[in-house]
Formats: sequence, C-alpha cells, structure tokens
Amino acid sequence: MKGYLQTKGRIFDIQRYSIHDGNGIRTIVFLKGCVLRCRWCCNPESQEYQIQTMTVQGRPKVIGEDKTVAEVMEIVEKDRNYYRRSGGGLTLSGGESLCQPEFARDLLRAAKEQGITTALESMACAKYEVIESILPYLDQYLMDIKHMNSAKHREFTGKGNELMLENAKKVAASGRTELSIRVPVIPGFNDTEAEIAQIAQFAGSLGNVKRMHLLPYHRLGQDKYEGLGRPYLMGDVLPPTTEKMERLLQTAREKSGLECRIGG
Repeated sequence: MKGYLQTKGRIFDIQRYSIHDGNGIRTIVFLKGCVLRCRWCCNPESQEYQIQTMTVQGRPKVIGEDKTVAEVMEIVEKDRNYYRRSGGGLTLSGGESLCQPEFARDLLRAAKEQGITTALESMACAKYEVIESILPYLDQYLMDIKHMNSAKHREFTGKGNELMLENAKKVAASGRTELSIRVPVIPGFNDTEAEIAQIAQFAGSLGNVKRMHLLPYHRLGQDKYEGLGRPYLMGDVLPPTTEKMERLLQTAREKSGLECRIGG
C-alpha cells in the first residue's frame, strides 16, 4: 500500500450526499482543529483538536476519531457514481483543514489519484507553504473572507486578517485551482453594505476568482454550545432577512464584477 494512505488525521464527521461546499453531490470530511474562535461558529466541536465529549439529545457523544487516509477513502469511494453524474467529489472542511496539513494533503492526493474531484473549505489561515503543498491536488478552493478590517476581524474571531488576505492574493495569482470567495454574513459584524462592498472590491481585484458566495448567519449550531458546556456568544442575534441579503447580493455584484450568489 502507498505510504501516504497510512497518514492519520482526526475527524469529527463525514457527511455524504451534500449539495453544498463545492460542485455537484459531495462527501464532506470535517477535520478537527481550528486557529480561529469565530463567535458565530456553527461547528464549535471542531475548534479543539483534542477528542471531546458533547451532550447530544441528552446523551454523551464522543467527538473526534483518528482515521487513516485509506479508511476515509473507503467511505468516499462509496458514492463515486453520484460524483460522476453530478460533477461532485470530496470536500475537506472543519474546523480549519490546514491545521492538519499532511493529512489534508494526502487525503486530497488519494482522491485525485482515484479520479475524484476535490474541494477545500478554508480560511487560508496557515503559512503559504502549507497551502502551496496541497494545490496540486485541489480542484476548488472555497476561501472564507470575513472582513477587511483587521481589528474587527480580531475582535470577532480572535485573529487579525492579514495572513488570510495575503494568501488569497497568492492563491489567485497561482492560477492553480478554481477559487471562490465565501462571506459569512453576520449581523453586527459585517452585514452593512459598506462592509460587503469592501470585501467584494477585494474579491474582484484578485483575478482568477470564479464566484462570490454570501452565506447568511444561522443559529443551527447553538445547541452544540450547550452540549459542550460553553456559552453561545451571539445571544439573541437573528439571521439577516431575505430582503437584506438581496440588497447585499446586489452590492456584491456591483462592486466585485463577479458571479455572486446567496448560499454555498
């Protein structure tokens, strides 16, 4: 067996038959670990690399499992027919997949060598050398850009945005993968037309960007915080209205010159 198939990684979920996070029907592998602490994170169980116990529907559930690339690919391979018919494939998500760079690289490599298309949902919060190592095996980069103001980015996520923005420029300039910019639209953080316009102008300036997605905030992960014994920092913040999202979408189109859409 090829050595890289024995690379181990820590995952917390595998979601089959997804129509989000990349083209077509996809299998999404969620990796443990993240360098950010976004207040609105809908996967708080992804943030810590360590294996945890979370209360789910009143029962304890172990969150986190170590698997080899070969073991994950056994699951991914099951839906090859769906990928072929829909143009889908494997997506890595998290957390931040780049926190486990060797596993992410080797899993993407294994998929590509089996003729399965690949995507990565990521904040690009890693050294560019790490990103560069996975680009040969990556068909789509779904890159989060949350805010252009570094101080506000730090306030709401725990880190500034300089590294992410610089990496976005480098990935776009490389021309080695299809790049889409994804913006989580969070009330009180980045949901004004001015803030979306700034992100859109940046996305449009990169070149080699396929499209821009606006992802409306939702509260679907709130119960997970209780299950982890953590406070939910978004309080009673409500999702943006359809009307507001449509206005922001129009702003994104006008300022970026890109194909823009609401949702993943």
